[in-house]
Amino acid sequence: MRVLHINCNYIGTTLHQLMVENLDKLGHNNSVFVPTYDKNVSVIKPNDNVFVCECFKKWDRLFFNYKNSKILNAIESNYNVEDYNLIHAYTLFTDGNCARRLSKKFGIPYVVAVRNTDVNDFFRLMPHLRKLGIKTMLEAKAVFFLSESYRKQVFEKYIPEKYQDEIQKKSHIIPNGIDNFWFLNPPESDNNIKNTVKLIYAGRIDRNKNIPTTQRAAKILRERGYNVSFTVVGKVADEKVYKTIKKDSHTKCLPAQSKESLLELYRMHNIFVMPSFTESFGLVYAEAMSQGLPVIYSKNQGFDNQFPEGTVGYSVSAYDPQNVADGIEKTINNFSNIAPNAVSLSKKFNWEEITERYEKIYKDISGESRD
Repeated sequence: MRVLHINCNYIGTTLHQLMVENLDKLGHNNSVFVPTYDKNVSVIKPNDNVFVCECFKKWDRLFFNYKNSKILNAIESNYNVEDYNLIHAYTLFTDGNCARRLSKKFGIPYVVAVRNTDVNDFFRLMPHLRKLGIKTMLEAKAVFFLSESYRKQVFEKYIPEKYQDEIQKKSHIIPNGIDNFWFLNPPESDNNIKNTVKLIYAGRIDRNKNIPTTQRAAKILRERGYNVSFTVVGKVADEKVYKTIKKDSHTKCLPAQSKESLLELYRMHNIFVMPSFTESFGLVYAEAMSQGLPVIYSKNQGFDNQFPEGTVGYSVSAYDPQNVADGIEKTINNFSNIAPNAVSLSKKFNWEEITERYEKIYKDISGESRD
């Protein structure tokens, strides 16, 4: 099957590359079009089947239809769209609207994903575009959500009741996967809390990751009698935030690490904490779980409802340090049950199994039978 992937976020993370590589292994002919205003922001070296196209300017993002027209022109200039069996759009608004218009022009079915920016930026902050988002879901053959939490938000807040059944029938909850490296290197021994509760965060250091709230939660726990340390690992994206977190004498800051070094750091700590304000999914939750760390994650964001509450950790309010502290304390008290669950249930995020689910949906839509 020939699949045209439209993905404006492809070069900003390794996760989509891993997904497409696994689809390649299943025998699909995948072409990835990446619309961007700056290809230098890439954190990966794209494969040969990936075309990164600087087809709009930074300020074009303020004019949705104008930017989309530029992206469409670039796609049609570089691909024979009619040669494809399916279009996969990775965001509802930017990628999805392009897929919808191409589908209408060339008669090719499309599937679309709803992500963090769709929920927290476009739907929430751009009411004039909501009808377009709903139209894109209605005309898609399948709609993907990373979590039940995001699907619930979209249905409750933005989809009119008269359309809900139609969209619900073709919606699927499919999480992101993590690098197979994490499964090939399971923890060698049980993770136990000894004299100090060792918290860790890994990822970008910016306002959205809400690291100061974790620091305040750790202070509350110390006031409750716990000995708590906190390690922050990652690239500094906001110097102001970094200066704030460095003031805390109980916090150790480390630069971004290789996955091999990060694996060892996870094994030296007890609980992963990331109460982000917004989060599409949070691959680091799953990576930490694979090494036996329970996770503290944001309520109503992408990781919430992946598992029943208390199974691998607890959801918390990003705006309430007391609630974050409560979540950590519950994790400490139930640590002997939660830590083993984290390792075993992290296998949910295996790309091979996830891409097989996509493949089945692709083939059901195209009318092909599975081998």
